[in-house]
Amino acid sequence: NQVLEMFDHAYSNYMEHAYPADELMPLTCRGRVRGQEPSRGDVDDALGKLVYTGTEHLLTVVFQVLNKTKEFEEAVKKVIKDVNLDNDIVVSVFETNIRVLGGLLGGHSVAIMLKEKGEYMQWYNGELLHMAKELGYKLLPAFNTTSGLPYPRVNLKFGVRHPEARTGTETDTCTACAGTLILEFAALSRFTGTSIFEEYARKALDFIWEKRQRSSNLVGVTINIHTGDWVRKDSGVGAGIDSYYEYLLKAYVLLGDDSFLERFNTHYDAIMRYISQPPLLLDVHIHKPMLNARTWMDSLLAFFPGLQVLKGDIRPAIETHEMLYQVIKKHNFLPEAFTTDFRVHWAQHPLRPEFAESTYFLYKATGDPYYLEVGKTLIENLNKYARVPCGFAAMKDVRTGSHEDRMDSFFLAEMFKYLYLLFADKEDMIFDIEDYIFTTEAHLLPLWLSTTNQTISKKNTSTEYTELDDSNFDWTCPNTQILFPNDPMFAQSIREPLKNVVDKSCPRGIARTEESLGSGPKPPLRARDFMASNPEHLEILKKMGVSLIHLKDGRVQLVQHAVQAASSLDAEDGLRFMQEMIELSSQQQKEQQLPPRAVQIVSHPFFGRVVLTAGPAQFGMDLSKHKAGTRGFVATIKPYNGCSEITNPEAVKEKIALMQRGQCMFAEKARNIQKAGAIGGIVIDDNEGSSSDTAPLFQMAGDGKNTDDITIPMLFLFNKEGNIILDAIREYEAVEVLLSDKAKDRATIFKGKMIPNYIIDSNLEMENMDQKLSENDSHKPNSEEAPSESQDAGAVSEEPEGGRESSAVGDPDPLSPASTASASVSMADQDPHASGPTEDGAPEPACTPGDSQPQEQNTQTEASSKAHWDSKVQPMESILADWNEDIEAFEMMEKDEL
Repeated sequence: NQVLEMFDHAYSNYMEHAYPADELMPLTCRGRVRGQEPSRGDVDDALGKLVYTGTEHLLTVVFQVLNKTKEFEEAVKKVIKDVNLDNDIVVSVFETNIRVLGGLLGGHSVAIMLKEKGEYMQWYNGELLHMAKELGYKLLPAFNTTSGLPYPRVNLKFGVRHPEARTGTETDTCTACAGTLILEFAALSRFTGTSIFEEYARKALDFIWEKRQRSSNLVGVTINIHTGDWVRKDSGVGAGIDSYYEYLLKAYVLLGDDSFLERFNTHYDAIMRYISQPPLLLDVHIHKPMLNARTWMDSLLAFFPGLQVLKGDIRPAIETHEMLYQVIKKHNFLPEAFTTDFRVHWAQHPLRPEFAESTYFLYKATGDPYYLEVGKTLIENLNKYARVPCGFAAMKDVRTGSHEDRMDSFFLAEMFKYLYLLFADKEDMIFDIEDYIFTTEAHLLPLWLSTTNQTISKKNTSTEYTELDDSNFDWTCPNTQILFPNDPMFAQSIREPLKNVVDKSCPRGIARTEESLGSGPKPPLRARDFMASNPEHLEILKKMGVSLIHLKDGRVQLVQHAVQAASSLDAEDGLRFMQEMIELSSQQQKEQQLPPRAVQIVSHPFFGRVVLTAGPAQFGMDLSKHKAGTRGFVATIKPYNGCSEITNPEAVKEKIALMQRGQCMFAEKARNIQKAGAIGGIVIDDNEGSSSDTAPLFQMAGDGKNTDDITIPMLFLFNKEGNIILDAIREYEAVEVLLSDKAKDRATIFKGKMIPNYIIDSNLEMENMDQKLSENDSHKPNSEEAPSESQDAGAVSEEPEGGRESSAVGDPDPLSPASTASASVSMADQDPHASGPTEDGAPEPACTPGDSQPQEQNTQTEASSKAHWDSKVQPMESILADWNEDIEAFEMMEKDEL
């Protein structure tokens, strides 16, 4: 029921505020139309114009899965009436295929099923299929290459090579972009009897298979569409490759062609040999698969446990899924990328559904109610942190809880579908979900297509694969009923060792323990684990050809000579170690920068649901040390630039001052508003249209003088985010905000104040507030927020030509610039029990061989002594009046007056 309500909230807001635009912008309550908003680069390649991507919104089979048959029928009529496929617009072939073509075909599948049942869609005559065929023909010009790999982009009106096409000059495409076409194109051919679509998709898959790296059986991330050369030679299961593997297995399921399963099994064997390092999945080099290509993982790999379930390999699926869940419990959402020690690498989260997908498949395979609890956590986090009055907003930064003004179509198409199916019983469905297969965008294609319009003969080429004789070549998926015979605790026994892998245990501790007990070699020394005082580490360095020199000033210099290594493999390990050391140095230097802050609107009718990303200041109150933040009503100062004495101090006193950027130093503005009695300040960018969506945040610097006299917090908002507050002032006059290091949940914000229980979704919080009615003493808000993650940014170092010599020098100065030739890592006076500073400056426990439970560090957080907003006792009449006001506010919100 919660999932149904959430879907209605998101879909109704799209229809009211955005349709017929491509996507909803949930913070500003309007539609995103390509060309009318600032460009977001490649992200906008998924957008067309006039309900183009909106087709996925309308035809998402969520309607049918959620038993909303009437709504589905109305959506089909809207698509037939409003969608224009003849736009002069350049779009992504990959995104258009999985979102729009997949949406049309999935909609057609459901439409003909409903028509056969005899109650709905009796008027339907294949209109969606006709549109899908028209779109398919518009995509075919992209395949006009010698290799058969499609161009990454195509003009819907002029194709690729037409003078007005504005595309066709690209040379590279990602493996997933070219290898994620077979389901939709084959379904289009089977539905229509026109074989050309399936033929083109098969040719692209055949070419990728032929270009795989033969010794490792891995494929790279990016390939040249004309020559077939690998442009990016790293390989993983995340971004750039993910759905290529998915479509090989699902093409076998849908089409019954043995060659697809044989190819998938060959790749899967390589993945489990090289990429899988349970519970991690790390990218490697296709030519040197024993070498990791990077030290972080991206969130798109969260689909892989679900694919492993489809294959029947349950144990590693449970392990990786549990690791991902622990990351989610730490950050509320899965960051776009995170490091092998589970720090945030890229902090965004665009409400991706891949983890929910894997959760659904694991529950189907195991029947373990644990995965229902996981799904419940996902629902609660979406409602608590992402829900806004006009839909659900993507997370700009999972560390601060700030929002981004976007709600992608895949969120509607996939997230609610998987969550509903997770909790639905069989009797809740009006059709058998097992008769269909999910595309990568969760559109449904019927399995009976395997026997319809077979225009391409199947061939069994298993003789090509006899060199790999193992269980990966089973011709059927295992029966889930015999996976766990008489052992309902099987899944739990696999999860248990990973329960604390994110917060307490060394990520590699389990693997190291197993390796030390087994016969396998120990993994190579990683830069993050290196300690200059460890004799064993120094011996490993010597084998790798790396020499260590202690300099007089306390620094440590590392120099590698490949010719001095014990073997060529040790030389490769040494080069990788040096590259990691340089990247680690770059990360540590960037961590010295202050992370972004949050401005949270807490007054009626927002109630903490809108969070804006703000830039910090290098002076004034450090919000990371005052966890309660600073809360107050906002007021615009005069003069607006704040560069002279404030002329309206009575309006600013005890409030948070709003001012415009420009004409003087930031510190001067801060001193002027502090003198006028302000408790904080927000500087709004004077550059019209600027936004944190398209511009990097920066820190407000001081004026070169001592700024210890500035004691109030100062934050910076770009023009777009600042206008959200200014618009709220014009609409509601009294606007209250909270300045903090990260967004607070509403239970913390409104602690001590009686508000409706649909603002705070917790019975416990309601009990706490009921108890406060009988208390006569005042309470200060508690601060239980975990320290925010410092930003991890990895610098990619190119391999030195010849790979013969590289050096790294440890420099005590953490702010010195990094170069590609040296790594500025301080190793002087190194604590053998510390691997680096944590967010609060305290040393973080290091992983040593044999450590599995490092000693936890106690970190004390300081609550603000200025938390003035709920330090007074409220009389009963005032509390009831506030409650009634809040009820009225939410009734107004339901009418979308915001």
